Amino acid sequence: MKTFPSVIPVFPLSGVIYFPKTNLPLNIFEQRYLDLVNDTYSKDKLMGMVQSQREGNEVYKVGCLGKISDLQKSKDGRILINLTGITRFNILQEVQNKKLYREFKVDYKRYEQDLNENTDDQNTEGLMNKAKIFFKKNGLLLNWREFEKLDKTQRINTLSMISPVTNEEKQKLLESLTVKDKINTLENIISFYLYDVNFNNQTIQ
Repeated sequence: MKTFPSVIPVFPLSGVIYFPKTNLPLNIFEQRYLDLVNDTYSKDKLMGMVQSQREGNEVYKVGCLGKISDLQKSKDGRILINLTGITRFNILQEVQNKKLYREFKVDYKRYEQDLNENTDDQNTEGLMNKAKIFFKKNGLLLNWREFEKLDKTQRINTLSMISPVTNEEKQKLLESLTVKDKINTLENIISFYLYDVNFNNQTIQ
C-alpha cells in the first residue's frame, strides 16, 4: 500500500461528505483554512476532509484524504481549490499544535481497498434506476449521459456525495467498507425515501 502521512491537517465541515475518486471545489476565506491550504500546498498537497458533528467541537471518526489538484488565488484574498479524493482514513486522535487549524493522527489500513478495488463485477443497474427517479422527485437535474461516462466507483461515490439525504446517512455511506456495501446501503436509503414518498401520496378511501 502506498504510504500516506500519519498526521494530516484536517478541514472539518458540516454537511460536506467527501469520497475517494471525487472532486470537491472549495472556496477558502477563513484565516485558519487559508493557513491550512497554504501550508499544505507548499508541503505535499495532502489534506483531510471530515464532517463535523452537530454539537461542540467533535468530528466524525472517518474522513477522506485529498490532494489539492488545482489552486487559484483571488484578488480579495480568497483561495479557490479543487480537492481530489484519494482514500478514507480513521481518526486516532487530535494532535495539539500552535496553528490556527487542526491536525489529527490517522490510520488508512481499514480502507486499503480504496486504492485498488475492482468494481467491474458490481451490478449497479437497480441503484441507477432508483437514483434517477429519486433525483427527479427532488427536482435535481443531473446530466446522466455524462455521469455514466465516469467509472463505476466514481459514479457510486459521486451519487453518495450529492444525493439529497441526511448528513448521518452520507456518513454511513462514507463508512461502508466496500463498494458493494456502499451500493447496497445507498440503494436501501433511496428505496426508503421513494417508499415514504409513495406511501404519503396514497389516497385512503
